[in-house]
Amino acid sequence: MLIRDLMTTNVLTCNESTTITEVAKQMSSQNVGSVPVVSGGKLSGIITDRDIVTKCIATGSDSHSMTVSSCMTKNPVTVSSDTDAHDAARMMATKQIRRLPVVDNGKLVGICALGDLAVVDIHVDEAGEALSGISEQTQLH
Repeated sequence: MLIRDLMTTNVLTCNESTTITEVAKQMSSQNVGSVPVVSGGKLSGIITDRDIVTKCIATGSDSHSMTVSSCMTKNPVTVSSDTDAHDAARMMATKQIRRLPVVDNGKLVGICALGDLAVVDIHVDEAGEALSGISEQTQLH
């Protein structure tokens, strides 16, 4: 099965000048933990709830004036829509990530989360292994 068959295509995005407060409110209202950052129609990064906590809140920065560009992850790991779901699960485990932006011809076309892989019976083992690897690494920090 390919990522295009599993990914979410209606993706909430923001730009680099969005404030941390704005993107946090969007995450809360949409019940998501990450938002791809798009600049000039191209993916320039991704901001996660963890980025907000560790790079803004924990440092005492002002989330009303701090922008996404200052705490986003630049050049995130991505896949194309024709990536095999098994390969994506292995990539998530290896790179210790839970979400993969899906980019075709330089344009964001979707996002694939670990949970997207877990809902498909044939990928439960790989998604579980990816989560296990991510969780083990997280507990070490």
